[in-house]
Amino acid sequence: MASYELVFIAQPELDEEGLTALLDKFTNMVQGLGAQVAQIEARGKRQLAYPIRKYREGYYYVVQLEAGPDVPANLNRALRLDEQIIRHLIVAKDEGE
Repeated sequence: MASYELVFIAQPELDEEGLTALLDKFTNMVQGLGAQVAQIEARGKRQLAYPIRKYREGYYYVVQLEAGPDVPANLNRALRLDEQIIRHLIVAKDEGE
């Protein structure tokens, strides 16, 4: 398994309950793909550098994953289809980190 870091931005109008449901859905999706969530760090609501889908701010999350080589592509597709996530990025972490 390789280490990956995922950063995603959730819609700003989600309340605490909606964010918790989104994180639960995300964790179940990752586990369903055969990966493990090592850590989820909430960075809070921040202003975006430019509008994305007419949003000017969003909730930032940084997630550390342990996954096989096929998981990022499947996760990328699932995150792209989720309406509550307005932007995401998955990067492979170096072994030296």
